[in-house]
Amino acid sequence: MDVTTVLQLVLLPACAVAVAAFARWRGWSVPLLLVLAGLVIGLIAARVPGMPEYELDPEIVLFVFLPPLLYSAALDSSYLRLRDLRRPVALLSVGLVLFSAAVIGLLTYAMVPGLPLAAAFALGAIVAPPDAVAAVAVARRLGLPRKLITILVGESLFNDATALTAFRVAVAAVGGVGIVSGGVGVTLLSAAGQLLYAAGVGLVIGLVLALAFGWLMKRVRDPLITNAISLLIPFTSYLAAEAVHASGVLSVVVVGVYIGHRMNRTTYGTRVVSYSVWKVLDFLLEIVVFLLIGLQLPLILKGLAGQDPWRVAGYAVVVFAAAVVARVIWVFAGTHLPRMLSSRIREREERPPASHIMVIGWAGMRGVVSLAAAFTLASDFPGRDLILFLTFVVVIGTLLVQGLSFPWLIRRLRVSSETEVYRDNLSEAAAQQAAAGAALARLDELTSDGVLETHAEVVDRLRAHAERRAMGAWERLGGGTGPEGEETPSAMYSRLRRAMLEAERAVLVRMRDERRIDDEVLRRVTRELDYEEATLARD
Repeated sequence: MDVTTVLQLVLLPACAVAVAAFARWRGWSVPLLLVLAGLVIGLIAARVPGMPEYELDPEIVLFVFLPPLLYSAALDSSYLRLRDLRRPVALLSVGLVLFSAAVIGLLTYAMVPGLPLAAAFALGAIVAPPDAVAAVAVARRLGLPRKLITILVGESLFNDATALTAFRVAVAAVGGVGIVSGGVGVTLLSAAGQLLYAAGVGLVIGLVLALAFGWLMKRVRDPLITNAISLLIPFTSYLAAEAVHASGVLSVVVVGVYIGHRMNRTTYGTRVVSYSVWKVLDFLLEIVVFLLIGLQLPLILKGLAGQDPWRVAGYAVVVFAAAVVARVIWVFAGTHLPRMLSSRIREREERPPASHIMVIGWAGMRGVVSLAAAFTLASDFPGRDLILFLTFVVVIGTLLVQGLSFPWLIRRLRVSSETEVYRDNLSEAAAQQAAAGAALARLDELTSDGVLETHAEVVDRLRAHAERRAMGAWERLGGGTGPEGEETPSAMYSRLRRAMLEAERAVLVRMRDERRIDDEVLRRVTRELDYEEATLARD
């Protein structure tokens, strides 16, 4: 095994975990610190003789990293909210991507002498789609309203499909006719056809696989087998669509949204394991991806050797500014113009607050998909080295400039979800009350014939448990305290029971150490205590 393989398999994820652990400990932004760490490590490694250069493998990103990240985000999304917000999501994931690609492509074509128009549009398609991972992480930590988070997540789910298809069209045009030689009409018609084909076929494949996997997961009752199937779903969906030159991204997203919407039809064990599996996998893939972004700088700079650094820097500033400004313009226009032209009072009243528009407009951080697409360009592609550098600047620039200022902007605009959280807690309490009422009614029905009278203590325990869950939801509205600041019964129960569980664990561990029980017995009993404590944490 050579040094490069060891670097990929061990050192890279280990370093990413270490940096992420430090960032979480300090309360800093994990994606931003990982990118900065990658920049520093890459620059230092470039000066050490014998150190291998790590070039981003686009196939690994597009076929290994992208499908599970998209699938996990789709699982965690809400089909109902995405359906309600389909207009803003479509405007961002399709309209904004094409608008940004056109603006950046035309500006680059006008600036860079000798660069074909199709190659300039390829750059525009590469840097057009934002990656909402960093933005959503900040948004959730700072408590943005659910509607804004849904829009950002929905955009990130669907915009890669638009951008990658437009990118393929532009790359194909470089070696053919149309944009390069002047037949613009034919090329645009062909491009529109390819976009429709990729989206339509990807959607159909996604729907077919969603139905198939949904049927399978509903009938498989083993949590380990079900989650093993779940791990294969994103890769199967992606490759099935890509095999016929359709949108693998759209296929994965459709399957993920469908499975997530029907997850309640699986077993509780499947849901418990699935949450843990995808949370860990998401974390590991995301931190490795952000570290990889920073590591590309030395390799990209080497490709620019011999070019005028000031001229190249000027190109970079213009492209970066165009990427940022194009999003702001599109978000503002897409929000205001349709309602300004509408005569319906209801639509005017539904216009979102200006603070929400500004947050969406500034959440345009780019990610590793842009770099991966740039690295897929052939070595003889016109302006490849310059396109790689400009892509890197846009990705790093948006992550640092917008990423660092995004939390400040949210706080400055005072955008929060406090009212929404209170309403959620209130509706949850009402739902728990209704569910407890149904449970108690069912218990009364089962015990109405008097068969269980000899086990009245069991019935009393079940009744007390259902009533405690109902009361606990209402008590959480007060933060676990009563009107005079006293501890509520549910809070006291949870506190005392946790202390009892801790004492039980200590006895079990001591008995294991004294060889009075086996490790297998310890794990089995401890697992039961862990499940109970998890329930207490929710209650």
